[in-house]
Amino acid sequence: MTWSAPDPVRTRPPLIADERTMLRGWLDFHRATLLSKCAGLDARQLRRRSVEPSTLSLHALVRHMTEVERGWFRLAAAGEDAPYVYCSEDNPDGDFDDTEQADPATDFETFRREIELADAAVADLPLEHTFPHPLRPEMVYNLRWVYLHMIEEYARHNGHADLLRERIDGATGS
Repeated sequence: MTWSAPDPVRTRPPLIADERTMLRGWLDFHRATLLSKCAGLDARQLRRRSVEPSTLSLHALVRHMTEVERGWFRLAAAGEDAPYVYCSEDNPDGDFDDTEQADPATDFETFRREIELADAAVADLPLEHTFPHPLRPEMVYNLRWVYLHMIEEYARHNGHADLLRERIDGATGS
């Protein structure tokens, strides 16, 4: 049987909550939205670069967001020492470029696990926690900014995912 991307549970963010719960709710909603744009597609469809001349694919977006989750939450905010999953100094766009032979099932599981690790890494840090980004040591950020940036990053890429998915099989949706 051929693997296809699972349909995630997507929970609406709370309408009334404290700031941290609200930020996390919106982030989780956008995380699940990206996965919902991939739901039901097989490896070939997920790898398809369907909006020419762009080389972007749904599979590449999932890989990219794995790197972004790791970079902002674990490496920057929590100060962990871990290599990027798909990118390196010699291959800075490996998340986007190296999908032809990559296994989406493995990469989707890596994405899911990275979210768990990212959430755990910052669970005990206050929103006011400040830190430099390892790639931008002259800039200082706080965790609140990271949550807002991640919501924006997912929202932008979910728009890309909408277009990619529609070109693959005509599916549209929120």
